[in-house]
Amino acid sequence: MTTNRDFEQDLEHSIEIDATPARVWELVADVCRMPEWSPQVRSTRLRQGHDSVKLGAEFTNLNREGDLEWTTHGEIVRFTPGREVAFRIAENFVIWSFRIDPIDDGGTLLVQRRDTPDGISDLSLELTEGFMGGQAVFTQTLHAGMAQTLQRIKDAAEA
Repeated sequence: MTTNRDFEQDLEHSIEIDATPARVWELVADVCRMPEWSPQVRSTRLRQGHDSVKLGAEFTNLNREGDLEWTTHGEIVRFTPGREVAFRIAENFVIWSFRIDPIDDGGTLLVQRRDTPDGISDLSLELTEGFMGGQAVFTQTLHAGMAQTLQRIKDAAEA
């Protein structure tokens, strides 16, 4: 039986991008662009009553992994223009974020994190065990997806 501690709690990947922080911010600030970057996110839509991405904005994602599809609901919990956007997923309690750090040569260090300050919901843990190969397998999928997400953002920023 998986407990709420049997997972890699915080995941982080980063990439150096040969583009200005302002250019990178253009790409990551709008969570509705996640389908362009993430191999798992198929669509992202702001929820009714929210017309822009800002602190408190809510959105819905359609996700896919293999033959599985599921919907999640997010809320922007940190939004510092030019610096950071973070959102919490209601179904599993995790917080995903992008942070932008300028580097000396005029480029940007982009950091993507998944934090679990409240753990991961029991339902999410059970579904991961039952349908996604277990925590270790799914965590490796998340690591690979984060690397791919950052590379796609880098490619777009440098194009």
